[in-house]
Amino acid sequence: MDEFDVVVVGAGPAGAAAALAARRAGASVLLLDKADFPRDKPCGDGVAPHALDVLAGLGVTGVEEGSVPVPSLRLVGPAGGAVARAHARPAYTVPRKRLDGRIAAAAVAAGAVLRRHTVRRVEERGARVVLDGAVSAGAVIGADGAYSVVRRALGQPPNGPGHLALAIRGYAPFDGPAEQRIVTAAREWPAYAWAFPIGDGTANVGYGEILRGRPVSRAHLLDRLAALLPDVDVAAATGLRAHHLPLSTRRPAPARGRLLLAGDALSLINPFTGEGIFYAVLSGALAGAAAAAPGDAPGRRYTAALRARLGRHLRHSRAAALLGGRQWIVNAAVRAADHRQAVFDDLVELGLGDGTLTPRTVAAIARHTVSRR
Repeated sequence: MDEFDVVVVGAGPAGAAAALAARRAGASVLLLDKADFPRDKPCGDGVAPHALDVLAGLGVTGVEEGSVPVPSLRLVGPAGGAVARAHARPAYTVPRKRLDGRIAAAAVAAGAVLRRHTVRRVEERGARVVLDGAVSAGAVIGADGAYSVVRRALGQPPNGPGHLALAIRGYAPFDGPAEQRIVTAAREWPAYAWAFPIGDGTANVGYGEILRGRPVSRAHLLDRLAALLPDVDVAAATGLRAHHLPLSTRRPAPARGRLLLAGDALSLINPFTGEGIFYAVLSGALAGAAAAAPGDAPGRRYTAALRARLGRHLRHSRAAALLGGRQWIVNAAVRAADHRQAVFDDLVELGLGDGTLTPRTVAAIARHTVSRR
């Protein structure tokens, strides 16, 4: 039986970041994924500077090469009002086939062993965890997505209706401005379409909505995408794939004993924006460091580190999602952001990073709610 200090299940951004952090702490690391790299992963592909900061802290730079900086964001509210302002720092659109491959390659270069393998059985045996009867580890990090096998081993079911979104993504010809565009929709609320330019004459375009317990068809998703982005030739889009987004409004316990969860496996998708890359690399880095540290309580270390780093933000993002269920509040937020750059910056930090609902932003939204009424 092969033995490692840390085994990471899933080699996407969360898993590769976990492997990097564990290797930096001196642990032997096995990184498992059901696919060969490079491989595609349906996603909006938006990479905020916050994610690049975490990767740089792990010694990984240049993952955004080949994509142009996207300096601004245009947000359209459900009533049609809009705000378009510059980001404090530019974002990027990096196709996941490129992004994931680069981070995984960095983990291998740092000494992690990458194998193609689909994990089916996770067993806790005293001070070790055994996977499929073939690999033994001192700690296992589940970074294996919305339907994580490690999460199931912890007795945690996947997210259900109300806490799970469905989105479709493709790549369409694009010659519009270099700005991220998010168009929210009153119909099927909360729901929105996006267009994120890559810089090569195409954009990642998509549409998503929260599932409410009734079937949602591919045709419906494509119809809504075309309706909200009328200037984009959705019929010419390639690579159209649908995917689930487990929202952070319903998170399982992050760890138990020697089993830890990171990224989508921990339902770390921002309910306000659908962003997940920053959460993935940050939670992965925290999990890898906790799993590799000396002592017998990696799960407890990780839970404490995650709470210290993201606890307050996650409480605020949940509050924002609850407030955002009311269209008039979102319309007021768009007007407030259009009126003042600082409010816009606060909302971006909340939606793409680890920001909070600041008093000035809450006050500004309240003022614009009252003034419109």
